Amino acid sequence: MGRVPNVTRADALSAVRNPLAFIAERWTPTPRTVRRAALAALVMAVVIVVTGGAVRLTGSGLGCPTWPKCTDDSLTTTGAMGIHGVIEFSNRMLTYVLCAAVGWAIIAARSQKPWRRGLTRLGWAQFWIVMSNAILGGIVVLVGLNPYTVAAHFLLSTALITVAALMWQRTREGDAPPRPLVGTSVQQLVWFLVVAAVLLIAAGTVVTGAGPHAGDSSEVNRIPISWETVAKLHAVLAWIVVTLTFALWFVLKAVDAPKGPLHRTRDLFLVLLSQGVIGYVQYFTDLPEILVGLHMLGSCLVWIAVLRVLLGLRERPDAVADLPGPATESRLTRA
Repeated sequence: MGRVPNVTRADALSAVRNPLAFIAERWTPTPRTVRRAALAALVMAVVIVVTGGAVRLTGSGLGCPTWPKCTDDSLTTTGAMGIHGVIEFSNRMLTYVLCAAVGWAIIAARSQKPWRRGLTRLGWAQFWIVMSNAILGGIVVLVGLNPYTVAAHFLLSTALITVAALMWQRTREGDAPPRPLVGTSVQQLVWFLVVAAVLLIAAGTVVTGAGPHAGDSSEVNRIPISWETVAKLHAVLAWIVVTLTFALWFVLKAVDAPKGPLHRTRDLFLVLLSQGVIGYVQYFTDLPEILVGLHMLGSCLVWIAVLRVLLGLRERPDAVADLPGPATESRLTRA
């Protein structure tokens, strides 16, 4: 049996006062570990959106009719609540898995050597968004699935995906000042694309709030507007995003841009085409649940692809210190 290392009273107090610093002093993750931790947080941010959609699409939104308990008398679901209670409570439990993934990302970023404060802050930003969205999710239940709160719940999840995607990107970059890879006109075109994508996602939440999938079999208020009308507006915005993406790809080819932005634009175009096919099929088949769920997943992937295009317009190499080397030595010799 190996010897157990001695833990002094000072070590114990240090661990209690600042556990992250305590761990960072004793563990140095590899860059790959930090990247994987950030990716895990991003994946879980997408998973929680998809499972939240499953709750709504199965009519389980009020499977646990109160919050933070599942019922007034029970913290967990009961047999009398049936499958809807299990689905809703399972989605609540996935929040803890999401917290664990975000926590791992925070710990890995804090323990990296040298410490990158900005990366750690992105991890903490995810944590506070998760906490805020958990509270908002409770409000959604307490107000009986009000469609406006449901839309806000989804948009806050999109904000989480945004920060998680940014952190994942930053784990693969250095901390030097960003250098643009394309000209100003191309950057402006991409920002138009980003704004159009935001409007597209926002319109999608209105379609959800006005559509037939209210989230529960009981009488649930809906946004007082024809969902088909909003769906047509949603489709117009989708075509605008597709057109801007194709224009961006054409411009990048014309200016002989680096392969990174070009490949990311191609990936976005393919994701948009897949999402468009799903969207039209679900519209003409009266919104079957499985296709609506796939469309929600596609919405997350489209937004991540848009962010990757935006973040791919610049590079941030590692900041290299001016250490003595062959070039420096030759300059000293000449001097």
